Amino acid sequence: MAELAFVDKVAARAGVPPEQARPLTEAVLRTLTERLSGGEAAALAPHLAAELSPLLAEAPEAPEPFGYDEFLRRVAERAGIDRPTAERGSRAVLQTMHRVVGHREFEDALSQLPADLKELAQPLPQGP
Repeated sequence: MAELAFVDKVAARAGVPPEQARPLTEAVLRTLTERLSGGEAAALAPHLAAELSPLLAEAPEAPEPFGYDEFLRRVAERAGIDRPTAERGSRAVLQTMHRVVGHREFEDALSQLPADLKELAQPLPQGP
């Protein structure tokens, strides 16, 4: 999948303009690499566009143990956005990654995350 298509999907899912989706995507991927072991992040990298995969391939070997609030704080700070947009954007990036990477590989990587962070990758239930 080309980077543009990935970022366009993130923009549509997060409800943000494409020019905001690129820094948002990069912020989520950088933050995800800090939370996953280097091996798991690197396993996801080949599935992404050439411009995005280095963000995962350069992951440190030892993950940092932080939770949901810190994840969103880092994404918001890196992308220069507010927390609600960081939350929507994180969901959009992870859900797009899930479709690109494939279920088994994605689940293997996310198995390192606490339950609340894993929930960001799940589609929101539709209201009545």
